[in-house]
Amino acid sequence: MTRTILVTGAAGFIGFHTALRLLRSGDLVVGLDNLNDYYDVTLKEDRLRLLEAHAGFTAVRADLVDADAVDMAFRSHNIREVIHLAAQVGVRASVEAPRAYIDSNVVGFLSVLECCRHHGVRHLVYASSSSVYGGNTKVPYSIHDRADHPISLYAATKRSNELMAHSYAHLFGLPTTGLRFFTVYGPWGRPDMALFLFAQAIVEGRPIDVFNNGDMVRDFTFVDDVVEGVVRALDRVPMPDPDWRSEEPDPASSAAPCRLYNIGNGAPVRLMDVIEELESALGRTAQKHLLPQQLGDMRVTHADVDDLQRDVGYRPATELRVGIRAFADWFCDYYRVKR
Repeated sequence: MTRTILVTGAAGFIGFHTALRLLRSGDLVVGLDNLNDYYDVTLKEDRLRLLEAHAGFTAVRADLVDADAVDMAFRSHNIREVIHLAAQVGVRASVEAPRAYIDSNVVGFLSVLECCRHHGVRHLVYASSSSVYGGNTKVPYSIHDRADHPISLYAATKRSNELMAHSYAHLFGLPTTGLRFFTVYGPWGRPDMALFLFAQAIVEGRPIDVFNNGDMVRDFTFVDDVVEGVVRALDRVPMPDPDWRSEEPDPASSAAPCRLYNIGNGAPVRLMDVIEELESALGRTAQKHLLPQQLGDMRVTHADVDDLQRDVGYRPATELRVGIRAFADWFCDYYRVKR
């Protein structure tokens, strides 16, 4: 049967790729986005243009904080499944503009939860973040470990989303699945993310800012792998875990229909190695401006994805070299960079 799926943040990086994947699979997609100017709106509009070329796509321009507008989208399109990817993104910017993060990520998520509750949504899949692990030092990060010490407001809002989703699963039986993304990259990426910033500086002959003097390790995850995990998770509606025990609560599951998963490559790499791969893909050498670590940054991220593989039958596996080459090819084509 043809499904109608709401994808919030459809003009965003992961939202665009997810909507495109669903459309190519024959689903109908309602893409909600406010097209804010956190980064280049032209890039968002170009993503939307590609989605609008598909007959099964409907664009809705609305802000999640506007509860009435979100409710109208649900009423108008008979939404039964939701992939919530819209958010105010970026760890570092949350230090400078905290209110925008509360409005979009907490108040906006409440609008989504309320609409899911009142419109009989079958399953809500939403984006969380590896940043929720915050002060944890045990790696790889496991969804079975507690994540109660965020070190940025952005991380705190994402952890709040997980707790809010659990409460709605418990109170109203709304099935929810939270996905903790690990450093997503690839074609049509966000201009505020490291790989994009590096590529832009390299082709313009400017130094790249390398924080913590390059002593950073990240679980870079190619966007196609993330989308595969999102789509498979959508098709696996969580049930209450019969083995969950309140005296020893497992953070990854619940007596309510609620689950959490990591989506990461499971193979973290040094930031300097990422830069080398990007230099090779672009055919240019980077000038490196070494800087101290920034507030809110985590030095290491590393995903344990065993639960994702067990439950949805998928494990991200795109090699860094392959993914960076795909990103560089898109970047040079989109910005008409000669190599």
